[in-house]
Amino acid sequence: MYFALPSMRRPRHPLARALSLLLGVAVLGVLLVFGLALAGVLLVGGIVLLAVRQWKRGHAPATPASSGGHAQPAVLEGEFVVIQQGRPVAH
Repeated sequence: MYFALPSMRRPRHPLARALSLLLGVAVLGVLLVFGLALAGVLLVGGIVLLAVRQWKRGHAPATPASSGGHAQPAVLEGEFVVIQQGRPVAH
């Protein structure tokens, strides 16, 4: 079993060729306008999102480290294993 598309022969009539060309250009134009509109919406939405984040960060309450107090340093707790970087040794 195989899948075969119908043959895409161009019409012989000159008016049909011109209409199919115009239809193809119109479809490409609609896709281009839709793509540009979508890109514009995403760009504006991203700019608004970044502006809101910056605005919230600017109005955040002061942290103890920035107020001059003695703050605890950020410590990553966990178990660590030293990995040798030399040649592998068979045990």
